[in-house]
Amino acid sequence: MSPPNLRIEPLPGYTPTIGRLVAMMTYARDTTLKAVEGLTVEQLDQLHDATSNSIGALLAHLVAVERVYQMLTLEERSPTAEENAALGAGLALGDEGRRLLRGEPLAHYLDAMAATRRVTLDALATRTDGWLEQPMKVMPAMNAHWAWFHVCEDEINHRGQIRWLRARLPK
Repeated sequence: MSPPNLRIEPLPGYTPTIGRLVAMMTYARDTTLKAVEGLTVEQLDQLHDATSNSIGALLAHLVAVERVYQMLTLEERSPTAEENAALGAGLALGDEGRRLLRGEPLAHYLDAMAATRRVTLDALATRTDGWLEQPMKVMPAMNAHWAWFHVCEDEINHRGQIRWLRARLPK
């Protein structure tokens, strides 16, 4: 078995900077998928304490955050009230997430994550590095590069929480 490629390099099919960003997002996703491999519905729904988020809720959060940033950057618009309501539990987590984000098998979350990421990757393949650096029309204080960096770092942060929670699941 060959050692993994541990270099951040542009990926084919993307402009150089976008390709590097996609490489980082892909690595973060691969490690998240390894962190949740084999979890049952009960394990995905397990709450460590009364104020923690479940692993399943954190996976739903990753999908919701990515979807919002698709709207802001790729679609150049803010989410509608209906979209905010549909994504609300996944975005906010907390009490609403503990109440609503339960009872789904791992495949449910993985399918949603894959479908959302597919949209992101397809759209990023059509963009240029110049687009990545321009101020966003919806939020001029932010550019798309920061937005997609945030999607990546948010996933890394929650992957850490997922690993912590998984290590504390009942045996």
